[in-house]
Amino acid sequence: MAGAELLPSPACDWTLALADFWNTQIEAWTTATDTALARRFGVVGYYLRVAPQRVLADRGATAMVVPIRNRADGAALPAEEQIGTEFLQLVRFGLRAADDPLIRASIRLADALLKTDTPSGPVYHRYRGDGYGEHDDGTAFDGTGRGRGWPLLTGERGHYELCAGNDPLPYLQAMAAMASPGGMIPEQVWDADPIPERRLYPGRPSGSAMPLAWAHAEYVKLLVSRQIGHPLDRPTAVWRRYGGRRPVARHAFWWPHASIESLPAGASLVVALNVPAVLHWGQNGWQSAQDVLTADTGLGFHAAALDTGALPPGTRVDITWRRQDTGEWRGRDEAVEVTAVGECGAGPRTARDDPAVF
Repeated sequence: MAGAELLPSPACDWTLALADFWNTQIEAWTTATDTALARRFGVVGYYLRVAPQRVLADRGATAMVVPIRNRADGAALPAEEQIGTEFLQLVRFGLRAADDPLIRASIRLADALLKTDTPSGPVYHRYRGDGYGEHDDGTAFDGTGRGRGWPLLTGERGHYELCAGNDPLPYLQAMAAMASPGGMIPEQVWDADPIPERRLYPGRPSGSAMPLAWAHAEYVKLLVSRQIGHPLDRPTAVWRRYGGRRPVARHAFWWPHASIESLPAGASLVVALNVPAVLHWGQNGWQSAQDVLTADTGLGFHAAALDTGALPPGTRVDITWRRQDTGEWRGRDEAVEVTAVGECGAGPRTARDDPAVF
């Protein structure tokens, strides 16, 4: 969104269309529903730390196991059990509202699974199973260990509270309390029982990097954000276009390396390729087949927008193509199904004028 303002047409238009599409797919690609964790905490769904690429075409892929680094035991968890705090940025940067049900549900899981209350205040782990930090006995991280609490994540949690209409002062105070006597904020603080012989005390700097400039920057940003009433680093272009609300995308993008299995009814299917091509497409077994030339988007790829907006749910869109330079055909057919609005991950539209879309 921020980059689009720097681009001429048609690159700007394609950038906005792509941003809208990605925005509508955030929930389809990065959330899990009806899982053991969801039932345990009484929520319908929540955001994941990371999902396998297969989730683009198969929502069940969230059950796939994703490795976790820095663990001596080689631990791994299914993607649907890997909880992090990255989802907070969706609110901070203006893509989702603070009271969005999935955001609230994810907060519940993050506070239960990643937060540690220390004498200095609350501190958060990066994600479940993190191995980047001192070992349980306090010995130094040596490529493996156990993740510890990060003061900068306390600041990120404070930014969420600000967006939710609450005073983030307690989070600023916690970050300050975790600093060294010289005022340096550490990368991590100890968040287990004290080990005096190693000078490790709850809420106090561990053996991690200190100062961590990233943490100091987060402290300063939260301080200024509190003064101005909104996140200092919220991109103006993003807030102006979305205002924390999910958009309606007019286009769904299909790429050979990131193919989607469906598009919502009413949307145009955009086939994006790295070379100029002639798109051959039809419906339900190549009925009403026709050809469409790709156009240079100005973004390093060529795209053809197919007129699929009037196709009803349940329609199969058949696609293949041949290169314009050599005439070589794709060699196999692809298919994308038209689904009812909302089934592809697009959330309900809130009361707001539709943003301008390409």
